[in-house]
Amino acid sequence: MSVPTDRKFLGRLSLPERQFIADALRAETVGGVLLLLAAVAALVWANSPLSASYETVSDFHIGPAALGLDLSIQHWAADGLLAIFFFVAGIELKRELVAGELRDPKAAMLPVVAALCGMAAPALVYALVNAVGDGSMDGWAVPTATDIAFALAVLAVIGTSLPSALRAFLLTLAVVDDLFAILIIAIFFTSDLNFAALGGAVAGLAVFWLLLHKGVRGWYVYVPLALVIWGLMYNSGVHATIAGVAMGLMLRCTTRDGEEHSPGEHIEHMVRPLSAGLAVPLFALFSAGVSITGGAIHDVFTQPVTLGVVLGLVVGKAIGIFGGTWLAARFTRAELNPDLAWPDVFAVATLAGIGFTVSLLIGELAFAGDEVLTDEVKAAVLIGSLIAAVLASVLLKLRVRKYQILVSAEERDDDEDGIPDIYEEDNPEYHLRMAEIYERKAAEHRQRAQVAGASRDGADRPA
Repeated sequence: MSVPTDRKFLGRLSLPERQFIADALRAETVGGVLLLLAAVAALVWANSPLSASYETVSDFHIGPAALGLDLSIQHWAADGLLAIFFFVAGIELKRELVAGELRDPKAAMLPVVAALCGMAAPALVYALVNAVGDGSMDGWAVPTATDIAFALAVLAVIGTSLPSALRAFLLTLAVVDDLFAILIIAIFFTSDLNFAALGGAVAGLAVFWLLLHKGVRGWYVYVPLALVIWGLMYNSGVHATIAGVAMGLMLRCTTRDGEEHSPGEHIEHMVRPLSAGLAVPLFALFSAGVSITGGAIHDVFTQPVTLGVVLGLVVGKAIGIFGGTWLAARFTRAELNPDLAWPDVFAVATLAGIGFTVSLLIGELAFAGDEVLTDEVKAAVLIGSLIAAVLASVLLKLRVRKYQILVSAEERDDDEDGIPDIYEEDNPEYHLRMAEIYERKAAEHRQRAQVAGASRDGADRPA
């Protein structure tokens, strides 16, 4: 006999968490649209008569060679600008661990298991396809990542607004996904180590932490230090984006007396537009520009490496996240929110198959030195993400009316106090305010009824 439980999976968020999720996803949606536009621009540019100029600009080198930073524009976008993206990801992860969904181990178990399964299954699908097809195993990590910004852009384009619980689940999945993607990059894509540079980077991070701990303020202190840490990390052989993550994780994401927002939230609010509006779109512009021809598309579905990436994103992600979620809910006896259904979870799992930014980055790292295969893997990421987006759009549209009703109920604020009514059901003052509003409306309608009755009586009198 099962033990009864009050735990709800995809239940209502607390009001502060709902507001934070809404603000974060609003910024990610705008960034996702810019990301989508940048990817389209890259494809158009790379497949136009000006394609030679795309290669010229991407391969143009700039930077101080004496510091080991004479890099191509594409390299600066991947190692430099994406460090800003991973800095924001580090802050998001820190906040989730200390104040968000991941702070409670029991509550965190379900999304963490779902995210882990959502990374393991695509890797297994890729490995199976390449084992059967005698392909390369080097790209096993490519289909493991989820691009939250691109996923939200798809939602914006198809005009579907998810209930806050589903949006929070998608964001938590992406945060955990980013964590393990960071670990994959750090562990499996670290070249020969330069211990002097690595030691310098670690010392720089220690100084960064000490300044934060002492309460030192001023961008003019932290930005130059961050650039030094990044440069040392790049020269150490560890992927430079790890520096961004490490600094993000050091920020305090809990509030103290007199603080409306924590330093981490404040800095994230300032840096996120730079990440979503500039860093990630520029990375997409110089990474997504691959030649798309009939032959290239044919190769994507016939070669084991590229087919493994596509199936990993489309099939592996959906099955992994949905299966992991269902198993975790079953073993933790967490009941699904009665307003939602398991097909909703499967639709979100399918949407998580959109793996763009980090998948492109891992593809470049996995097949560095093989330009042709790198471009083929990029094409596979684009095609797999497109298929996942189309499938998710269809599944979400089937439930769009239900979502509209739920979102409308979440946002209703009849007493106009700035707090959704659904969060005030246990507040006596709310019900008193609503009583006054209804009494005022009742009096107004009684007055209108009298006026309407007098007008009708006058019209019915004989002339």
